[in-house]
Amino acid sequence: MIVVFVTILAFITPFYVIYKPPNILIRYFQHRWPDVLWHVPLKQKIIALTIDDAPSRFTQELVDVLRDNDAKATFFVIGGQVPGREESLARVVETGNELGNHAMHDEPSRSLLPQQLAEQLIEVEGYINTTYASLGKARPPNRFFRPGSGFFSSSMRQQVQAMGYQMVLGSVYPHDPQISYPSINARHILSMSRSKGLRSKFAVVRQNLYGHYWW
Repeated sequence: MIVVFVTILAFITPFYVIYKPPNILIRYFQHRWPDVLWHVPLKQKIIALTIDDAPSRFTQELVDVLRDNDAKATFFVIGGQVPGREESLARVVETGNELGNHAMHDEPSRSLLPQQLAEQLIEVEGYINTTYASLGKARPPNRFFRPGSGFFSSSMRQQVQAMGYQMVLGSVYPHDPQISYPSINARHILSMSRSKGLRSKFAVVRQNLYGHYWW
């Protein structure tokens, strides 16, 4: 019986750690890759909300929800989704949210050749700059990049840093592409927030289909 229990525990533990990574693991990641932003220790109780895969057919609805709750977020832009949705992207900025770079396509950025990644970042950067310019707004000084699928390599880190980007991941992920139940995802986010005491400015990632939001 003990052997069965240990076997089940050994099988479940890796999945649990992926679903609900402990604080010590996030702190290790931040120490291991200090140039990647996972969380920012603060005294205030703050959450940094990020939304991936913008713009989408849900973007305007998400902007309304943020506005109604006096909240702001960083929307990570997939360039291939911009044509035809320029107004949605402009409204993101117009309502006080900011834009980050998520490359051109919904694909693992780690699989791209350096030249491909550079070209995609530059193209998305053009969309972002055009959006701010169309509203007569100054582009915020920070330039954020989130790699597609959340995986990166040492060479990618060096490349995006040389191009002036801060790579951003996060510390809370609701896994909504895999778990399509809003109530479960909401409880998960709240439990992770409480476990962290909201003492860090950390990213919750959700998917903008209903988004990737990283908290």
